[in-house]
Amino acid sequence: MSFDALTAGVEPGGLRDKREIKLLICYMLNSVSGGLAKDDIISVLQNNGLANYFESNDAFADLLENDNIHCIDEAADLYQVTDSGRLIADQLDIVLPIAVRERALAATLNLLAQDKTERENRVRITKNEKGYTVECNVSGGDMNLMAFSLYVPDLLQARLVKRIFHKDPARVYRCMLALVTDNRDLAADLLSEIPTAKTRKSPQR
Repeated sequence: MSFDALTAGVEPGGLRDKREIKLLICYMLNSVSGGLAKDDIISVLQNNGLANYFESNDAFADLLENDNIHCIDEAADLYQVTDSGRLIADQLDIVLPIAVRERALAATLNLLAQDKTERENRVRITKNEKGYTVECNVSGGDMNLMAFSLYVPDLLQARLVKRIFHKDPARVYRCMLALVTDNRDLAADLLSEIPTAKTRKSPQR
């Protein structure tokens, strides 16, 4: 079988064909009703060794250009699959090997868990006269534990705040609680959990 995609960072059994990468992206979006951010999709494919970072971006762009996926929230950078994209997603069982399907299913379940976290801990990005306002809410189930808003100068930073907040809303809440109660030990412990620039994983070429 001939491959037409870059393979750097792709683990054995990963995707080396552009059509397969597009299929998997459509499958992920078809599995999540509320839509997913492009960065989250690319990160899942890369971090699980399923596809090359740059090939994933190219595949996403092709799907968007061909109207297989579409943007439903520009500020939040959320996308959903279209009817033609659902047809592509339905080919998953036929085209992809079992091992890849299982990894794709596991990755999608993680996305579904993240989707639940994002629905329960809402973030709203709105444009203002000087930039953007990001409103974050931490849910306690049947009540709102914390709500705050902050100003950022551009959309890129607004999306960054949203993405980091959704990684661990509970940690944001605990950190704020530590600050307002002057609990320095808890604050120090929470800050020590934040990865440094050296430990963050950079995109693989």
